[in-house]
Amino acid sequence: MIEHVLSEGQDYSPRRGPIRSEDTTSELFVRRLVHSLGYRYRLHVRSLPGTPDLVFPRLRKVINVNGCFWHMHGCPRCRVPSSRRDYWIGKMQRNAARDKRTRRQLQRDGWGVMVIWECQIRLSHKE
Repeated sequence: MIEHVLSEGQDYSPRRGPIRSEDTTSELFVRRLVHSLGYRYRLHVRSLPGTPDLVFPRLRKVINVNGCFWHMHGCPRCRVPSSRRDYWIGKMQRNAARDKRTRRQLQRDGWGVMVIWECQIRLSHKE
């Protein structure tokens, strides 16, 4: 078995390795769909609040592809883990509050915001 040697202060969790914030399967699906419809976009524009997943500058529209678990959607995929419940509930609530603030800021700045949930993609992909 391979052991990982960590320097002092280094944070590492092998379980968190596969968790991605960009280029998720759901996001790639939406990107392919939008591109096939003829729309061109920019990815992860860091100058905008919340770094939206897809940005359509000329249209002043953004699309965020949210994972149901991380963004507290409320569907069956958003099940709170049984261990460390207080931590997870707090984290998910903070994520949802941040999403709301970000959406409001983008709208105040004149951007149209669309949120696509992971469960919506999975349902439409199965049909």
